[in-house]
Amino acid sequence: MKKVFLITISTILIFLFVIGMWITGTYNQLVKLNENIKTQWGQVETVYQRRADLIPNLVNTVKGSANFERKTLHKIIEERAKATSTNINSNDLSQNQINKFQKVQEEFNNSVNRFLLIVENYPDIKSTQNFYELQNQLEGTENRINVERNRFNDKVNNFNIYRNQFPKFIIANFFPQFKEKGYFQSQIGSKKAPDVYFHNNE
Repeated sequence: MKKVFLITISTILIFLFVIGMWITGTYNQLVKLNENIKTQWGQVETVYQRRADLIPNLVNTVKGSANFERKTLHKIIEERAKATSTNINSNDLSQNQINKFQKVQEEFNNSVNRFLLIVENYPDIKSTQNFYELQNQLEGTENRINVERNRFNDKVNNFNIYRNQFPKFIIANFFPQFKEKGYFQSQIGSKKAPDVYFHNNE
């Protein structure tokens, strides 16, 4: 009887140990995947900030033109301020928060594109070396934004697939930091970042 009792206790302890190891392994993997997302989110914020940092230089380049539309300058400055003041907590990258961030950035991007299209009507501005270099940097930054967003979506995909598998989602649901993450989504009718380079018409 005592032997049966010891075997039963041993079996239970081994079972609990195995379960404990599995829970620990699942938790640690969730931590790793979650940290990968947060790191990549930092990269996304960096490239968006780089774009925002280029705008004051572009604005200053065209300010010297006495007949350039002041309303356009004010609008792009306002949109930049809105975009740079929108901060998302890296511990809450839900779909709702990503959509909020993306909406503000897309409005800013549209404002930048309108600004650059208007500059087309000012060949004396767009032909300057300074504006040309800034324009190229902006184009490169737009491409980089697209790359970093895709990498972010890949990290989110890896995390969401892992955390939503049974029975791992049971563990994930005990911890608020392991909620399902949101994706960047393409604008309707858009498959890539808008082009912001110019074609010489001279």
